[in-house]
Order: sequence, then structure tokens, then C-alpha cells
Amino acid sequence: MSKLNILDILFVLQSYLIGWEEFRMNKWLIGYIVVIAASVIDWMLSVSMVCNENLRVRRLIRPFFLLQNSSLMKKTLKCIKRTLPEIASVILLLALHLCLFTMIGMLIFSKSDDPKKNGEWETYFKNLPKSLSSLLVLLTTANNPDVMIPAYSLNRGYSIFFILFSVFGTYLLMNLMTAIIYNQFRGYLLMSVQTSIIRRRLGIRAAFEVLCCPGRGHTSTQSEVAVNMFLQVLGRVHMKSHCRQAIIKAAQQFPDGFINGEAFQRLFIELDKDFMKEHPPKPEYSSPVLQQIQYMYSHFYIVVLGNVVALANVICICTVLVLNSEKSASEKNNFYMEILNCIFILYYLIEMLLKIVAFGWRGYLSYRNNIFDGFFTVLLLFLVSGTVYQLKICISSVSHDPSEIKSLLSYDDYAQETFLIIFIVFTSEPRLSLCSPFSLISNSSIENKTDGPFSMDCGTFEQLEYWPNNFDDFASSLVLLYNIMVVNNWHVFTDAYTRYTTEWSLVYFVAWWLTSSVMWVNLFVALILENFTYKWDRSNALSVEDVERIAYQSTVQLIFREHIQEPTEEELLAQLQQHPHLHLSW
Repeated sequence: MSKLNILDILFVLQSYLIGWEEFRMNKWLIGYIVVIAASVIDWMLSVSMVCNENLRVRRLIRPFFLLQNSSLMKKTLKCIKRTLPEIASVILLLALHLCLFTMIGMLIFSKSDDPKKNGEWETYFKNLPKSLSSLLVLLTTANNPDVMIPAYSLNRGYSIFFILFSVFGTYLLMNLMTAIIYNQFRGYLLMSVQTSIIRRRLGIRAAFEVLCCPGRGHTSTQSEVAVNMFLQVLGRVHMKSHCRQAIIKAAQQFPDGFINGEAFQRLFIELDKDFMKEHPPKPEYSSPVLQQIQYMYSHFYIVVLGNVVALANVICICTVLVLNSEKSASEKNNFYMEILNCIFILYYLIEMLLKIVAFGWRGYLSYRNNIFDGFFTVLLLFLVSGTVYQLKICISSVSHDPSEIKSLLSYDDYAQETFLIIFIVFTSEPRLSLCSPFSLISNSSIENKTDGPFSMDCGTFEQLEYWPNNFDDFASSLVLLYNIMVVNNWHVFTDAYTRYTTEWSLVYFVAWWLTSSVMWVNLFVALILENFTYKWDRSNALSVEDVERIAYQSTVQLIFREHIQEPTEEELLAQLQQHPHLHLSW
């Protein structure tokens, strides 16, 4: 009952605050009320059935709350809604392409009287669902060339069928769909930015009309706003501090103390910019040596030199790892590598200290790349100190046999080399160590054998030991869906779930692939391409300082500045006259 009371209070408050007419026009709020009501009803049914129901509807509708409370998610859904009609024709063409080649494949690879020639039919084209799923997976290249090997082993001409399918499906239709999604996303984003700009200009113009002084003219072309009144109101407005300071500084430049409409609009251009970070001033030294150090380590080429040294460090480590890859711990001699590691770490430490001298503490920490480099330099220094201390303890506790001491040194060298590779290259390869059972079958009951009573086909879910990929909990479900999105070996998962659950599970995985890999990933790629193209075009002929300034100032509005049309004065005044909550007397 408490949830019902909260629902009633929420419904009444939202209706009262925004008005009943506005509430009825807001589909998200109506959907919010419906979802909460459905959740409460489902909860009451669960309580009445002592939580023994087979299906809980409220779990299925929980993602709605994430969508309803995120403006970014709403915009993305609108973009998808706008994109779907455009790609519907390509999806239909893709479906026809898939069905056509499925029928042709079932005719070509039909069952033969000779059992030795039925490999392709038995494995991939035995029935319609299996044929469709095999070619759908081939569309993502996940089972290529496995899907054509049985037929290709009999006759090389069969490869023409699979090559034609991949050329028209994967390289033509799928890329065409990516291009359409990118184009529609760019058009929607441009339209969204255009709408945002119009709303902002309209709000600024409305503020000007409310604040304008009646004593200095009454028509819109002669109205002006007093600077003192504007600054008083601006002090009570919630905005970023750097934007407020820039607007105040610009407003104080008017000599007569009044601002006209056009100048009032220009004051708020600062809202379209991100904060440009200003680095603290460099310390001033009287010593010529310190001045020379400051000049050298403030130059951009020092950054290039540091990257070259880090690359040389990585090359040295990789070279030693390759040379010692087939040696045992007692056979390895990493004395020279240990000296090189100490030299590199000493260089990193000296570079960090000299940069601190050149920029000062605050100036050094104002650069994100310096924070990154300094953190790993200090970390490597602690690692080296810790390993040296550990070696002293280990050497004192073992016998004085040179082979044992050499084995310890070799083991410590590899540990240090591993740390260096991880920290310098900043790459890692996590490995899932959990081995939870599959939803229906435990891996403890099946041994990984290729013969005997528990024999299994090579490349199957069981043989590959994919047991951690399951829906047993939320975390493993996320990992499994991510693996499906990547589409590498995703047919292994779909095959296992269709065998152990139902063939309709394939529909779920295909729907997830279309939503995640085809739609969401392509939208993400479109955003990256748009941002990269803008910054590449802007920074191609600029200096390093200008590139750094663009990195701080480039917002979405500035990215589309060349394509955005500013609203005219007449358009703004016409929309203000039609505004339901603003009544101006002109």
C-alpha cells in the first residue's frame, strides 16, 4: 500500500507542477506512471503467490527507468527511431539476400546417396533453420572458412557460392547499412544541435525582453538592458563559474551602461564553449642553468624524446622475452636487461624531476600527460625498490648455490619486465578465472575428450570449455552478451543454447546482435568519426598550442558551427509571441 500511496503522490505532484495539459502530452511521464503501476501490480501478485511465480514482469521493465532518467538515452532512442525507416529497406534486402542464398544452398548441398559427400549437408544445411543460422553467422564472418570446408574439400567450385554470399552480404549490404546509419546519425545530431541552439537563443531573447528598460524605448529595435540590473540577475543564475566570469567581463565593457538586443545575444556565446584550462605561470629563475633547463624541458620535443625512449624500452623488453622464451629459469641470464631497466627508470625519474623544475609543482600537475607519466614513474621506482628488498631477504634465506641465486634473479627479472610492459604500453589481457557451470549441464560431468563415452565434436561449446559464459548471474550475463556482440565464435554460444534449451533462443541472440552490433556499435563509430573528422580538419594546419586549445574548446555546438543556421530576429520574436507561458506587451 505504501507504494500505491507514493504512486498517487507522484502522479498528483507531476500533474500539478507542469499542468495537466503538459502532463498528457509528455509520453515519457505517462509511460513512467504505467510502468510503476505495472510494477506495483506485479509485486502484489508476487506477494499473493508467496514469490513462487514463474515470471516477474517488473524485472523486464526495469530498463525503462534508466531510459526515462537519461536525456542522452532518450536522444539516442530518437536517433534510432529516425534511423530505422531509412535502414528498413537495407534490412529487407539483407533478409532477401539471406533467404535466397539459403534456398540455393539447400539445393546445392542436398543429401546425397554417397555418405562421404554429405558433410556439408549434415553440418550446415540439414534443414531450413540450420541453413539460415549458418549463413547468418557467415554474414558476420564468424564461421568462415569452416562453413565451406566440407564442400570445398570435394570440389573447389563450391567456394564460389560462399564468396558471392560474403561479397554481396558482408562487404556490400552491411557496409551500406553502416553508411546509412552514419549519415542518419549525423543528420539527427545536427538537427538536435540546431534545436538546442534555437532554444538557447530564444531563452536569451526572452530574458532580454523581460529585462529591457521601458524608459529607453519600447520597440524591440530600441530596447536596451541596464548593465547593473543584468549583473544583479546574472549573479542569481546557475551556470558554470568560468562562463559567468566571461559574461561579466564582457558586460562591463559597455561605456554607457546599456546593452542592446544584438550585443545581449553575443554575451552568451561563452555558453557554447568549454572551459579552456589555463596553466599556472612558470617559475622565474635567476640562475642561467635553471633557465636553460626550463627552456629545454618546456619544449614539445622533450615529449617526443620521452616517447622514443619509452618505445626503445618496450623493444628491449620484447627482445629479451623472445630470446628467453624457450629457456628455463636456471638458463636465463638477464644481467644486461637489468642494467637497461635501471637506466630507463633513472631516465624517467630525471625527466620527471626536471619537468617539475621547469613548470613548478602546480604547472607540472596541470598537464594530464605529466600526471600519467609521473604516476607510473613513481610506481616503477617503488617496484624496483620492493624487488631489491625482496631479493635481499630471499638470498639471505637460501643457500649460497649460484644456480639458486641466478634462478631468483631470473624470476625477478621477468616480474619486472612484465610490469614494465603493462605500465608503459598500458595494455592488459584479462582472463576470466571463474568456472561456473552451464545453465543446464555442469562441466564436471563431461570431460574434455575427443574419444570415449564423453566424446564431443571439435569447436563445440563443451570442447572449447566455454562454461563461464552463461546467464547464471548478472555479471556473467553481461560478459556473454558482450561476446555475442563481438560476434567472434558467437555461433558456438547459439548452437549450445539451441541444443540445451530451445531453438527459439536463436531469435533472442539474433535480436541482440542486430541491436548491439549493427545499431549501437555503428552509432558509436559514427560519433567517433564525426568528432575525429572535425578535429582533424581543424588541427591539420595548426600549431601544437592551437591544437591544445581546440581540445579544450571544441563542443558539439562548435563541431557543427559551419552547418548550423542562426535564427533570425523575426523568427525569435514570432516564437516569443506564440509562447504559452510568456506574455509580452510590445
